Amino acid sequence: MMKCNEQVINMLPVTIRRRVRWLECDPAGVVFTGVFADYVISAVELFYEVLLGQPSQQAKQAHGFGTPTRGLTFDFRRSLKPDEIFDLTITVHEIHSRTYVLDITGRTLNDEIVFSSKLTPVCIALDERRSIDIPPTFRSALQQYQCQSQTITKENE
Repeated sequence: MMKCNEQVINMLPVTIRRRVRWLECDPAGVVFTGVFADYVISAVELFYEVLLGQPSQQAKQAHGFGTPTRGLTFDFRRSLKPDEIFDLTITVHEIHSRTYVLDITGRTLNDEIVFSSKLTPVCIALDERRSIDIPPTFRSALQQYQCQSQTITKENE
């Protein structure tokens, strides 16, 4: 039995398990398209928490940066219904000077792909709301995670 709506079930790669809530669905009983953005953003916030070792907003505040979304894309393969449980797995696709690209894949418990998404945040200085280079500590954490998750993926192939 799932006790909460979402939980981290794997640390490498970071995998979040979610249950679809009835209020996230339209009258036909499938998840509203816009809700998928919430699933992705929520999963990425948990990813940051794993990566930085403390709640994401607290960690970013301590380092003086934010990560608003610059781009978000989806490729949908199937719908989700109320009470359906699915997993979101997050990998680091690319790291640039001020932005990075995260791949988020949603899968059923039977490993059927529900959607794939790319989220591109941009690092900003919180006090000035201008783009900045990815802070060194955060860049290092992203690079380390990217390297470790690629190694795990290759071992599982």
